[in-house]
Amino acid sequence: MGDVIAGSQPTRSTVNQIRRGRPRFLAELERFALVLAWLVVIVIFGVLAPESFLTWPNFSTIFGSQAVLVILTLGLIIPLTAGDIDLSVAQVLTLSSMTIAVLNVGHGWPIGLAIAAALAIGVATGILNAFFTLFFRIHSLIVTLGTGTFLHGITLWISNSSTIGGIDWTLVQAVILTRLFGIPLAFYYAVAIALVLVYVFEFTSLGRKALFVGRGREVARLAGVPVTRVRLICFIASGVLSAIAGTLYAGTSGSADPTSGTQLMLPAFAAAFLGATSITPGRFNPLGSTIAVYLLVTGITGLSILGIDTYVQDLFYGGALVLAVALSQLVRGREESLTEL
Repeated sequence: MGDVIAGSQPTRSTVNQIRRGRPRFLAELERFALVLAWLVVIVIFGVLAPESFLTWPNFSTIFGSQAVLVILTLGLIIPLTAGDIDLSVAQVLTLSSMTIAVLNVGHGWPIGLAIAAALAIGVATGILNAFFTLFFRIHSLIVTLGTGTFLHGITLWISNSSTIGGIDWTLVQAVILTRLFGIPLAFYYAVAIALVLVYVFEFTSLGRKALFVGRGREVARLAGVPVTRVRLICFIASGVLSAIAGTLYAGTSGSADPTSGTQLMLPAFAAAFLGATSITPGRFNPLGSTIAVYLLVTGITGLSILGIDTYVQDLFYGGALVLAVALSQLVRGREESLTEL
């Protein structure tokens, strides 16, 4: 840092020196802090309840049952990366699962066509969110809140506010019953989507443009980035992944509930922001979000095994969200200050 002169602009080499000035083990510790925290949680509950917690059936259930939440979180971080907030993801999930149930069970549609209709709902919702956000320049928070409420009303309408069961067993077989190494296939679907998003964010121009837009839209526009198109694609991708999560949700139990999917909103946001503190600190990233989901769910599962009341789940997720947002802002602020240098 000896070449930094008062009043001058540090060079790129100076910034790199600043980054290298931090001990490498501290940088790596920050990157993998969530993984270490997850291991600590496993050790704690393993000591407290070894016979029930440290079992393969318990972990296979955790991995398989939370694939829906992982995919929903992955859908959420796409618009977040571009600087938008999508509060409709949980309602898209719920409506998509209910659409599959209504069309397949109530109207006899083949399961493949019912799934296609559910995915079309995800695309349509993404376009609708983008239209009102981009054309009318309304904040995405307001638009997606309204869209989500509207979709919730449609879900209650088409289901008569009741649970619909009896979905084609083929979907259940493909989601939860078929297992690889004892873990349901739903887990591998979620991991595959996460890896695809890692590739998109890290190695494609679209991913880099989305990050650029999220850091500063006006700067990105002046640099020639098609900001409107990037945000549109992010909204559509969010809707599609939410619909995929809804499809897995329907396949997990072979039924659709008009309200239970909405409970996934808070955990998804908590995992998204908590994930932004790890793997690629300061950025919403797929691997960090996936690890965050399983860290949070492992904690909830451990508390449940210990017999803690169910209200602790809300306390756990709510506190995790506040803490995650605070930590992600601190990390992002530090990274941005280095970038500005």
